[in-house]
Amino acid sequence: MKKLLLAAIISLTTISSVALAEIKVGIILGFTGPIETLTPAMRDSAKLAFAEVSASGALLGGETITPLIADSTCVDSDAAVAAAELIVSDGAVAIMGADCSGVTGAIVTNVAVPNGITMVSPSATSPGLTSLADNGLFFRTAPSDAKGGQVLAQVALDRGLTSVAVTYTNNDYGKGLADVFEASFTSGGGTITTVASHEDGKADYSAEVGVLGSAGGDALVVIGYLDQGGKGMIQGSLDSGAFDLFVLSDGMIGQSLVDAIGADLNGSFGTLPGTQSEGSAKFAEISGDIDPTAPYAGESYDAAALIALAIEAGGSADRSSIVANIKKVANAPGEQIFPGELAKGLAILTGGGDIDYQGATDVELSTFGDAAGSFKEMEVKGGTFELVQVRQ
Repeated sequence: MKKLLLAAIISLTTISSVALAEIKVGIILGFTGPIETLTPAMRDSAKLAFAEVSASGALLGGETITPLIADSTCVDSDAAVAAAELIVSDGAVAIMGADCSGVTGAIVTNVAVPNGITMVSPSATSPGLTSLADNGLFFRTAPSDAKGGQVLAQVALDRGLTSVAVTYTNNDYGKGLADVFEASFTSGGGTITTVASHEDGKADYSAEVGVLGSAGGDALVVIGYLDQGGKGMIQGSLDSGAFDLFVLSDGMIGQSLVDAIGADLNGSFGTLPGTQSEGSAKFAEISGDIDPTAPYAGESYDAAALIALAIEAGGSADRSSIVANIKKVANAPGEQIFPGELAKGLAILTGGGDIDYQGATDVELSTFGDAAGSFKEMEVKGGTFELVQVRQ
């Protein structure tokens, strides 16, 4: 029944109607590149929120949202900026995305700021984005790696690791998270044997693995991408016997990694943004064919929902009105709104009331537009990532 309901709701976004106006919103994610196995669930979660709003008939008196989909590649800033420019030229009033930190920063600087267009990212986590000159246009529903690195280091320490080697993908995300992890792990009494970057897209990582293996450690911390260099570093470590236990950043957590590596990954662990709450349970109830536990699925639904609710809060799809109302709908005071309740939220806003959007991930935005967030500690057991606990 849920699958039929989801299909019916999503189909509404593809039906033309002379009675309803159309608001275009961009969805920019890396459908090709190093996290391509993660982005379909992120896209579908955002589309689910937009479809829920459109089906309600309550957005600005009956308008609908049409998503414009584009590929950020995750790693090619020029391609990402070109994709964003095309979406804006096609009439997008806001952007859900991007995903990876480097391309997100590039789009903010080169597209969002010049055009005054709001961006809400579900997964760009670099600490550097907090201080980016964004004119107040950039928000994110995933917490910064300034917190994520601390949580990952604490998990490693709590599991009894005393020394680790660290490898990171050579970009803003990788370097920023590696720096925070190193500082947090050492301040907690641990030892970093060595830190070395790796590039994505290589066929052979034996040289990088050799350097890390020579330094030794209880485990290798892999800060990277599950469909690219991070996976290559793990496979190279296992093939050479350099490491057999891996501490994984959020960009490394996804079923495709377990499927590629196999049983040798059992026991490895990591963290990614997420929670277990009333909101996450309600998201699971409405998710249909979407895996509600997929990395950044809840954050994507929330990013899209914030854009739609901000449109109603300002009574307009004007770009300046959207940015002015994102925090108004995201934070207290107001009636709490959860997944599946977007029509209720729209009705309250239409009547002049206030809402406090909780969503799937307990949304709360800081002065800088960052999510407070919590983190799931995950471990590979029996061929899949399993939740151990939620960390604040």
